[in-house]
Amino acid sequence: MDVKQLKAIVTVAEVGSVTRAAELLHLVQPAVTRQIRTLEQELGVSLFERTAQGMRPTEAGSIMVDRARRALGELERARAEVRPAPGAVAGIVTIGLLESTSDLLAEPLVSAIARHHPGVRLRLMTAYSGHLQQWLDDGDLDLTLLYNLDSTPSLSARPLVRERLWAVAPASAGLRVERPVPFEEAARNPLVMPASGHALRSLIDAGAARAGVDLDVAVQTNSMRLQKQLVLAGHGWTVLPGLGAAEEVKRGTMSAAPLSEPDVWRSIVLGAPRFGRTPPAVDVVAQELVRQVNLAVTQGRWPSAVQDTDGPAGRA
Repeated sequence: MDVKQLKAIVTVAEVGSVTRAAELLHLVQPAVTRQIRTLEQELGVSLFERTAQGMRPTEAGSIMVDRARRALGELERARAEVRPAPGAVAGIVTIGLLESTSDLLAEPLVSAIARHHPGVRLRLMTAYSGHLQQWLDDGDLDLTLLYNLDSTPSLSARPLVRERLWAVAPASAGLRVERPVPFEEAARNPLVMPASGHALRSLIDAGAARAGVDLDVAVQTNSMRLQKQLVLAGHGWTVLPGLGAAEEVKRGTMSAAPLSEPDVWRSIVLGAPRFGRTPPAVDVVAQELVRQVNLAVTQGRWPSAVQDTDGPAGRA
């Protein structure tokens, strides 16, 4: 098994064609076919099947493609780290951003890294906290923002920000940022909610239990964008971190106010693997991400957020 074979199976899987893969790899088609067949003979399994839509990985092929992609990524990272310009930090860093924070943090982070560490290349992934944690555990992320998570034997969680949850409604509801909404009042409305099992849903359900109210859940979704879209269409209110609805409130298309009686908070942490060597590029990106989070809070660009320097991560 060699690097050329790994590049061949990854490229064929991505483009679905041996001919197109050969063009991208600057090889003739028989050479790519030979690399795949040689690897199949070594492993004793078929890696691809030919369909009307092109070359598709088999179950075994999907496993190999996934592992090959990671191996090639690590080789690319090693090459960047061992051959940087003198005195420069270089490498590839894959970062996870919570969906609700990406608009606030992604561009300033990319600009700062490009300005101060031009040898560092960033890969940004956005998702909900549960998906990001799984990707971190699987080794697909170097570091990520998560929420309501404490450190574990395999994961280091550095507290960054505590953020209050808001009731979010159509503009006609007249909610105002300076006038918190009691949980009981919000619960009188049909609610567009995160799906059961979602970390945010768990926070909301815990708040409802403390308030002693039952929630009228009209719709469940795993998409913050859909939550807001359905609220705009008149299907009910929703509950989001303040940052998640800040832009719509600013434009006047929605109204929102912090929840109260009880207040409900989420705690955002910076998660990273606890063990193993931390490459210099990952270290400088982590420092810059923390700086951008702190700037967003101190400059008032992160509604209802306060710096959290002493945890614990699970407060609500």
